[in-house]
Amino acid sequence: MHRRRLVLGLGFCLLVGTSLSVLWAYVENWLPVSYVPYYLPCPEIFNMKLHCKREKPLQPVAWSQYPQPKLLEHRPTQLLTLTPWLAPIVSEGTFNPELLQHIYQPLNLTVGKYTHFIQSFLESAEEFFMRGYRVHYYIFTDNPAAVPGVPLGPHRLLSTIPIQGHSNWEETCMRRMETISQHIAKRAHREVDYLFCLDVDMVFRNPWGPETLGDLVAAIHPSYYATPRQQFPYERRRVSTAFVADSEGDFYYGGKVFGGQVARVYEFTRGCHMAILADKANGIMAARREESHLNRRFISNKPSKVLSPEYLWDDRKPQPPSLKLIRFSTLDKDISLRS
Repeated sequence: MHRRRLVLGLGFCLLVGTSLSVLWAYVENWLPVSYVPYYLPCPEIFNMKLHCKREKPLQPVAWSQYPQPKLLEHRPTQLLTLTPWLAPIVSEGTFNPELLQHIYQPLNLTVGKYTHFIQSFLESAEEFFMRGYRVHYYIFTDNPAAVPGVPLGPHRLLSTIPIQGHSNWEETCMRRMETISQHIAKRAHREVDYLFCLDVDMVFRNPWGPETLGDLVAAIHPSYYATPRQQFPYERRRVSTAFVADSEGDFYYGGKVFGGQVARVYEFTRGCHMAILADKANGIMAARREESHLNRRFISNKPSKVLSPEYLWDDRKPQPPSLKLIRFSTLDKDISLRS
């Protein structure tokens, strides 16, 4: 009897000024999604203004009908566990790791995963990321020779994929969505089922397992989990495709962690990339660059699973009593670069 085979992989993009990583998974089935490779941006698109009829945006639901969800809804030491659209919010104590192991281990999981930062990332991933599963690290970089050799455990592999470098870090940041979506269209949709995009200036602190898998997954930004939505750093200019009204928004999501099923991630990143292109053609850069577009898109395309800040923490902040542990956090760049 042919057993359904699930293969996960986490890949990382090492780019000028920033890095990104991608979690891949593969299932031997056919995905009914059209992955037509596209080759924007062409240079000409940036030499003209875009004059197109914009799609009428969805009207935000009134606050009286849809109040902002608060992660610390009940008391300071207890996190919200469900969004208003019934997506689970994953944090310590909301899942049974033994049960998840019984569900995913028989599927024969293989999980795939990022120079100075890459080494710390990989070493911590080997210790904590999807332990017990087969792992394949995909590293996208404009400098393959700089990828360090990190000892990998049994059934854990690493592939380096060269990409074009860019002249400045802002351009690098704005091209991440393009890099991800084009790679899915050209290759990954034939090889993977799940994909996570993670920044490389991060380290794993505690186990990260299959509780994070979902159709479309977002992570709450550690700086805004207790902030009213009127104070979120959304793009507030109506001329931008990333515009968010004061009455819109659920959580402010971090751009360092997002993912889900490969078909959904393809649609998500391609949509973000096209919105970024439209802004660039009109001489606009969103307030938080690609993170602004990511948040705009998550408002219109609700994530099916939300990760609490324990999956996206900042080590410069004290750990609050509401977070029982920290699984994935930002490196202190100054300390890391001096070590």
